[in-house]
Amino acid sequence: MPIINIQALIALALFLASLFIARIVVRIQNGSLPGGALWVLYLRMLLGFLFAGAIVLAFYSFAGIDIISKHL
Repeated sequence: MPIINIQALIALALFLASLFIARIVVRIQNGSLPGGALWVLYLRMLLGFLFAGAIVLAFYSFAGIDIISKHL
């Protein structure tokens, strides 16, 4: 399997993880899950990094540029 396809799959996994974190944040704010404002802040920061990583990896994989093996 080409490294570009693996890069695209990692981008997809990061995007799905960001959706999962966003769902957890909403449940904490609704009161369905325990947690406070500090947890929401932490999870929102994590959500931002996951979403940014997903976007960067997706753009590079659509462009056909391999950035995974160049940085290992």
